[in-house]
Amino acid sequence: MIIAMWSGPRNLSTAMMYAFGNRADFHVVDEPFYGPYLRQTGLNHPMRNEILASRPKNAEEVAAQLLGPIPGGRPHAYHKHMTQHMIPGVPRGFMGSCANVFLLRHPARVLASFSHKYEGVTADDIGFRQQAELYDHVLSLGQTPIVVDSADIRQDPEGMLKKLCAAIGLDWDPAMLSWPKGGHASDGVWAAHWYASVHESTGFAGPEGPLPAVRSELQHLVEGAMPHYNRLNAVALKP
Repeated sequence: MIIAMWSGPRNLSTAMMYAFGNRADFHVVDEPFYGPYLRQTGLNHPMRNEILASRPKNAEEVAAQLLGPIPGGRPHAYHKHMTQHMIPGVPRGFMGSCANVFLLRHPARVLASFSHKYEGVTADDIGFRQQAELYDHVLSLGQTPIVVDSADIRQDPEGMLKKLCAAIGLDWDPAMLSWPKGGHASDGVWAAHWYASVHESTGFAGPEGPLPAVRSELQHLVEGAMPHYNRLNAVALKP
């Protein structure tokens, strides 16, 4: 089984990768299209040169690798994807061979976190529109996409991960509830900039508090993302 997890930035996505990566039966891949995305857009993300050097130049090559033999002879693979990386020219044909799951987080929480690490954030950077488009693409393939909200996972990690595994058709493994401190061998090179807090963790953080204040100049991004978030949240797995 190949699980393609579709998320925007600052969205529990690395913790989810660690949860699946702590299973003995899974190989995990961290943001495989990040290199082609930066190369095609020309965006100057933190550690751009290191990212470009660490990923294939060609998006088609990346897609072929994702459907190739799973390293280590493991039966399953988990691919952590960023929805904003799926720009025109990045192939989507591989999605038909995956169990596609969509990981949500409230736009205000995403923007409050992302804007601390990245200046000049735009709607394209946070990926809500692209997430909805990819959801529709999965529907067009005849699949029923699975949706889960990060807030529900943090509220009840065991309960929600059991529901997620059942929805995918995967046996539950309690190893998903914790992981070693310090990161994962499959972390992308960008982990040094983005993953500090999750590297200090050994499991999922507790429930989130009230929605954070978002700077006034970013409020239009929250408002623009909310319809996409609300649409997918309405069909998400619930506690």
